[in-house]
Amino acid sequence: MDVIGPIEPAASNGHRFILVATDNFTKWVEEAAYKSVTKKVVADFFWNNLICSSEYQSPPLLIMAANKNIKKILRKLIDNHRGWHEMLPYALFGYQKTIKKLIGSTPYLLVYGTEEVIPVEVEIPSLRIIQEADPSNVEWVKKRIDQFTLIDERRMVVIFHGYLY
Repeated sequence: MDVIGPIEPAASNGHRFILVATDNFTKWVEEAAYKSVTKKVVADFFWNNLICSSEYQSPPLLIMAANKNIKKILRKLIDNHRGWHEMLPYALFGYQKTIKKLIGSTPYLLVYGTEEVIPVEVEIPSLRIIQEADPSNVEWVKKRIDQFTLIDERRMVVIFHGYLY
């Protein structure tokens, strides 16, 4: 975990700090903007954004690299320096879907088992179409098991890629 800030000028909502945490395995980053960073803010951030495990003890250099990249993305997104807090979720999304050299994959893929799809990329079926397709529970369970197996295979590839790197 790390803190970016104080950021000047403060955002229009008074936020001056970004609290950041990076998962060492998947390179998944969680962050949120705050007016100040207190013990309660850190505890709430940890509780609301992270799974309590030792996997979140990422090396400081990894966090610093993530911070640098997120700041770079934010600079490209903002016109008004006081509106940076509104673009923070978009910067984080951009970071999550960028392939990381160390793992040879995107953090999004490792966490969710598939590449992200935004609505403009695919035609979203209506509720009527979904209800007509209604696969049986057996088919659905089989598809989910196949997806979980694929996630495990992708994670193993990333582990080996990390060793080779």
